[in-house]
Amino acid sequence: MAQNPLTFGTITTEAEFRPLAAQWDKLVRAMPRPCPFFLHAWLQEWWRHNEEEMEPIVHVAYRNGELVAALPLCVTRRLGFRVLSFQGRSQSALADVLIADGEEPEVVRRLVEQIDRSKHDFANLYGLPERSRLVEALGSEHVHLVERSEAPVLDMPDGWDAVYTAKVSSKRRKANDRKRRQLVASGRLETVVARSLDELEPALEKAFALHAIRWQGRPDGSQFATENGRRFHRAALHALSKLDIPRIVTLELDGRPIAFHYYLLFENRMYVYRLAFDPAYGRSSPGALNTNDALAAASEEGATMVEFLGGAERYKVEVADRFEPLYELLGLPRGLHGRAAVAGIEGGVRLRRRLKRSRRLHRLYYDGLVPARRALKRARTGKGEAAGTGADGS
Repeated sequence: MAQNPLTFGTITTEAEFRPLAAQWDKLVRAMPRPCPFFLHAWLQEWWRHNEEEMEPIVHVAYRNGELVAALPLCVTRRLGFRVLSFQGRSQSALADVLIADGEEPEVVRRLVEQIDRSKHDFANLYGLPERSRLVEALGSEHVHLVERSEAPVLDMPDGWDAVYTAKVSSKRRKANDRKRRQLVASGRLETVVARSLDELEPALEKAFALHAIRWQGRPDGSQFATENGRRFHRAALHALSKLDIPRIVTLELDGRPIAFHYYLLFENRMYVYRLAFDPAYGRSSPGALNTNDALAAASEEGATMVEFLGGAERYKVEVADRFEPLYELLGLPRGLHGRAAVAGIEGGVRLRRRLKRSRRLHRLYYDGLVPARRALKRARTGKGEAAGTGADGS
């Protein structure tokens, strides 16, 4: 029997987007790799805190009045270009088309056709999974995909303790125990797990302070680094806490935070979002100890999988079962202007990957160029540059 016909629309105001929360989040939960950064509460706060910098374009499809597919996009101006991005831009790991269970791929294709209506110079869509519905609908021959992060994944159906025993060497476990004892010997060591809003709000402020200490003088594309970004995170934390999703695990020494691990607990998965430690205690590896505590806390609450996201840092690779990379889609250019921009971005991505592979160049980028980056930041601030998300997804 034929299904009821589809109707399509484009949402461009927050007032239109606001009432869709329940139906929207049902689509997010139906994703093969559910994306917490596409939850309605997260996107709505991102929209509110970036509305002056972007033009929202949220394509939606309805069947019999029910939301059955959606694609949250926006257009921002960067260096004179109109760039088509996901809502959230670099804060959109695992982003893809949303579609209801039982709907045919044809629905995705027809929804993606709506992109042609947007006025953009090129598309720069960050965070796509390897098996992307969007890429399938567009056709891989029409876009260029760049791997942006290895995104390690850990399965822990038997809990974190079983993983820790099986995958972390006895030598490393003993070293961790020794470092924890060193910290205990120097003061009162406590692991604090923030779950309720009353606990999360002060934990977030401590995380902001630790993040600033850890990244001082180093390139930081996170929203933790800007005042507008911090306002967004306070609001997003408040909104997501109603869904019981955010967690912040803090390691404190005599009441002073020395490491934090901010993650999202969603659909029985732990999504690692942000972490940092105080370099003054670096010899005791507080970040590694705190990460172990965070993994244990998530496991105790029922997480059976960890989406580490980001790169292949040692602490992730040591326990991960596999890599499920995230990609950046470049393409859909319009005119010579758009094609030139895409070519330039591809060259920049290749350069950053070379920097990551070369230790010497990596040290130059992170340490040797500190004075130049500080001067550039002062110059930008002096020109009143608006604070926003980083372009590299860090």
